[in-house]
This record gives sequence, structure tokens and C-alpha cells, in this order.
Amino acid sequence: MQFIDINDSQQLFVNETIMPEVKVGQCLIKIHAIGVNRADLLQRAGKYPPPPGESPILGLEVCGELVEIGEGVSNWSVGDKVLGLVAGGGYAEYATINSEHLIKLPDHLNYQQGAAIAEVFLTAFQSLFTIANLQPNENVLIHAGASGVGSAAIQLAKAIGCNVTVTVSNDAKAQACSEFGADNIIIYTEQDFVTWKKENFKQGFDVILDVVGGDYLNKNIDVAGLDCRIIMLAMLGGRFSEPVDFAKLLGKRINLHASTLRNRSDDYKAKLVNDFVSKFLSDFDTGKLKPVIEQVIPWLEADKAHSLMAANKNIGKYILTIA
Repeated sequence: MQFIDINDSQQLFVNETIMPEVKVGQCLIKIHAIGVNRADLLQRAGKYPPPPGESPILGLEVCGELVEIGEGVSNWSVGDKVLGLVAGGGYAEYATINSEHLIKLPDHLNYQQGAAIAEVFLTAFQSLFTIANLQPNENVLIHAGASGVGSAAIQLAKAIGCNVTVTVSNDAKAQACSEFGADNIIIYTEQDFVTWKKENFKQGFDVILDVVGGDYLNKNIDVAGLDCRIIMLAMLGGRFSEPVDFAKLLGKRINLHASTLRNRSDDYKAKLVNDFVSKFLSDFDTGKLKPVIEQVIPWLEADKAHSLMAANKNIGKYILTIA
């Protein structure tokens, strides 16, 4: 089968390899569409290797059709249209996937839309519900609101009636977040979100979802409300923060969490998928939740998708499609 490989100069090229072996509890998926994630760029740069024993091929989420069912799998059949997370191996014509990590593709969605669901919605769901225990009517701050995870988090928080504030970089992203359901939008290139909070939202936020890191940590502490849960997912703004005032952390009883998804155990991912499916999958059928796609690009032009993502101009996901 063909797959997208990385050479010693970190350039992408098409290579050939053998078909993956289907192990007990797995299925083989013929891939029609692939979700592009920032983790792919990090792995390409040698900064985010796959977990031990997983495929070294790029790609964390796929959508397609099952073509082989492994031993011990009884809840899926050949021909089922599915989407799901893989720990590696997504930039290929075929990939194996744990059967308990599969999600049925909603009937009215195509493969490209399906490939825009798993990573961002499961990451947002894990952050807001599994970790932060988000409750109806709470106040949520989401940084990078127009990103893949941001757009998913807005929709999930609004689905249970929360008040959602986002930060974005420009008017186009602000308009998109408004369409996703955000109640308050801060264009951070024009106004500091700490200043905005002091002027408009004195009670502070109950949950903060952050992919920026760096000096945003202290700012998040400043805008946090009592018993706030801050969830850190990435460090686009830098690996280190300025010194933290622990008196503020203690005074507000802030819970600070850092989370990733790729290196979680299979059992953890299976439970996460099951919880998400039971609570929210039907909302894709009703249109209450929608995958957000910036652009669909042929998979052999994966380098183009990576360059576009690195520029941080997207609203939603870049999707690679296999003809």
C-alpha cells in the first residue's frame, strides 16, 4: 500500500509498505479521508514520536470503510462506514484500528466530514467533561476558538447551555465563532482578554481551555473564577511561563490540568469514545453538532496542508482525501 513518508530532511514523499496486520480486537479500515492535526507537524519535525509499538506513519484520525474484521470483534462488519482515532498510521491507504475506538459515521455525513470529528471533538469532550466536569450554565473561556478543538469545544459547551467566551486573532474568525454559538468574542490582537474580563465579566470563568501556554498561564489565573478548572492542551505560545503567584491559585482554589490524548491507554480511549458516543453522537444527526472544515486537500499534497496549518489561518480542520 502507499503511505506518506518523511525523509531525513523532514520532507514528505510517497512510499510503499506492506499492509498492516490485523490483530485481535482490531479492524482494517480502507481510508478515504484523513484529519490533519498539529501533532502531525510536530512528529514530522521529530518532536512528537508515536507511543511505543505504534505505527511510525503520520496521522491520528481517519474515516473510511471497514474491509477486514479481526478476531474477537463482534460489533462491526465489513462495509461499515466509520471514523476513529489511531495512535499512528493515518497517512496511508489502509490502517488498523482498535474496534473499541471506532465511531459510526453519521448517515448524512461524507467521509471528509467524518475525518473532521474524532480528534477535535474527543479532545474537547475529554477536556470539558472528563477532566473539567463541565456543568450546564457554567462560564467557559476557550482560547483559539476558531481552531479545530476550539470550534468543537464551543459547540459542546453550548449543547449543554453554557455561556462561552472565546479569543481569536481576527474578524473572520470572530464571525465563525459567532456562528458556532459563542456568546462573547475577544479579538486578542485588539484587546487584552484580562482587561476585557475586568470590564465585562467580573465573576471570572469556571472552565478555561488553553492551547497557548507561555504567558497565558498567569493571564488565565487572573481571569479565573472561584474553583476554576484550567485545562492546558498545548504550548503554542511557549514552553515556559513567567513566575506564578501561588497565592492567587490558592485564593481562587484553581485546578490546573495538563492533558494529551494520543498516549492514553486503549482502555481510556475506549471509555472516552463510548461516553462521547452515548452523550453526543446523535447531535450530529440532528445538526446540533457539525464538523468544521477549512479545506479539503488531496492526500498527496499533504505538505500543502501542513504549511497552511503552520500559518494558523484556518477555521476548523484541514482534511486530506484519498481518491
